Amino acid sequence: MRDFWRNSGFHLLRRNERGWLTVTDDFLRAYYLRPEVHPLEESGDAELALHSSLMAEPRRVVEEAEFEAVEDEDARDNYRVVLRFRDRLISAGTIEGSYAGLFRAGSVDIPPLFIEQMAHVILRNVLDGGEDPLRLRAGELFFRDQKLNLQESTILLADLETVEMHAAGNAYGSIGRLIVEAQTSLKSVELDVLDRDNAELYWKRESRHDTVISINHGRAALEALCRVIEAWVGHFHGIEVRVKPLARIDEPRWAWHIGLDAASTSMLNDLYEGIEVDHGRMRRLLSLFRMDFVDASDMRPDIAGRPVYMALSASEDDVVRMKPQNLLVNFPLARAS
Repeated sequence: MRDFWRNSGFHLLRRNERGWLTVTDDFLRAYYLRPEVHPLEESGDAELALHSSLMAEPRRVVEEAEFEAVEDEDARDNYRVVLRFRDRLISAGTIEGSYAGLFRAGSVDIPPLFIEQMAHVILRNVLDGGEDPLRLRAGELFFRDQKLNLQESTILLADLETVEMHAAGNAYGSIGRLIVEAQTSLKSVELDVLDRDNAELYWKRESRHDTVISINHGRAALEALCRVIEAWVGHFHGIEVRVKPLARIDEPRWAWHIGLDAASTSMLNDLYEGIEVDHGRMRRLLSLFRMDFVDASDMRPDIAGRPVYMALSASEDDVVRMKPQNLLVNFPLARAS
């Protein structure tokens, strides 16, 4: 089996009997080594003492007086944020439990970066042992924003951070700028478009985030995304579903829908309520999906046996910001997972 996403922290964690990732001291220490809280040369004695004590005892309670003693105000605030996140992890016991609980509580009080990192390591666990590089690249949508580029009706997604780095001239000069301005095809620059015939490229470059996928209907990467969604649902809910791409929704009054991002949620809500959606919004709808429960008894009794429709869209600034948590909090289960 090939290793991948080594920067996710997966190797610092252990699985429990459910297959979820148990929080370990080494995983917590990795957060204390982040640049936001790792001491600098100019750090004061109180900050150095706090950091040293946390590295020795990653779960120790930090008193308010210890925060206040840290000399640098930014460092003080950063410690509070990181330790609030740490406390959530410790309280839940698992990464998955912390992730799911964050959204079910209805109050998100940690930075988006930490949420993305949890999704990253959870999906690394979900896809462990996988040999399909297209699934791994499609899975990056769960925790990395993507830049949309339309080339003659071809829907291409490139990693947003990579595109912005290129555009700033930090990597390949003007390549990213050309992408951003849509003046050249992604296929003609150094970002390779992955498909079945060249998917093996991903193994050498999976940490560089410099490959592109097409999610047009019928393309292999879109099918791969369906398999990742199935695996994510199965991991969290313990049920089996089947997901397939759709060209359109033919059911005039469907039973349930899930937007895989904020734009899709709003759009599907309006369509369900019979509110007209203008062409500008509709053009940002990139993919439709149908999800079927293998065992209808796993669904809410009032809609058992009926499909769940899903959509993935780009925002007004042509960015795809997938929200995999929507598959947890807006899911029509017959029981609480």
